[in-house]
Amino acid sequence: MERRHLSRPLYEGLPWFYMAFGIAALGVSYLLAAHGALSLATGLLGLVVLVYGIVVFLRRRDYRALRSEYGNPDSISDDVPTEPPAPGGPIV
Repeated sequence: MERRHLSRPLYEGLPWFYMAFGIAALGVSYLLAAHGALSLATGLLGLVVLVYGIVVFLRRRDYRALRSEYGNPDSISDDVPTEPPAPGGPIV
């Protein structure tokens, strides 16, 4: 059975989508303040999705940084140094 993968741009954008959806749900919850239970449910959903998006974003970043420290060039992002520090030099 063949595994299906998301395209890279879609995969990289998912945490941002989750965070945007969470913020939007929190905004809708604020606008629905007159409808108590519906507002609460929308607010909780928005908060959970927002936190999930942040967690996914941070875990991916940490995973790539860790992989780049062990010499996997496929996981190096723009903010991680590509060269090891010189012997006796400062560790960045």
